[in-house]
Amino acid sequence: MNKLAFALAAPVMLALAVPVTPATATVETFEAKLAASEAAVMARADMADAFGGRALKPGHYLWKDGVSVRAPRVVISLSHQLAYLYSANELVAVSTISSGKSGHDTPTGIFPILQKKSLHHSRKYDNAPMPYMQRLDDYGIALHAGALPGRPASHGCVRLPAKFAAKLYGVTKVGSTVMIGA
Repeated sequence: MNKLAFALAAPVMLALAVPVTPATATVETFEAKLAASEAAVMARADMADAFGGRALKPGHYLWKDGVSVRAPRVVISLSHQLAYLYSANELVAVSTISSGKSGHDTPTGIFPILQKKSLHHSRKYDNAPMPYMQRLDDYGIALHAGALPGRPASHGCVRLPAKFAAKLYGVTKVGSTVMIGA
């Protein structure tokens, strides 16, 4: 009986002994989703402070020139269809997005950038181009340049204006944090 108990417990003990690196851990818990949603609300307020009350039309973005981005963090607001880029705690850019349409919802939570590829093609959707792709999970969700009709229209990815996607790609790293809130 003791051998059976040890045999059953050994994998659990091993799993607990192996550290999980945050740079590779996607967090989609209730707490992570709540934190990401709160970050999206705060980002909206930060946008008003940093850029005034300017509204963005689909495909447009704002970027503070001359700011060196350190410790980049991306916050996505699905309800406002906006992406925010922070350098440490300073908002330096905001852009319109197009997230997942109904039935292909963009997941919420806290994600590390797992992979970057300047020109990727979808394996799921007819080899569709995904310029400046920054993969967030193992199921195909990514940030990338794409069409921005002013509403959720993707298969779950977060589409960005091409010029914004290129600039964002240039300042983020594998492991950078992306918070996606409702």
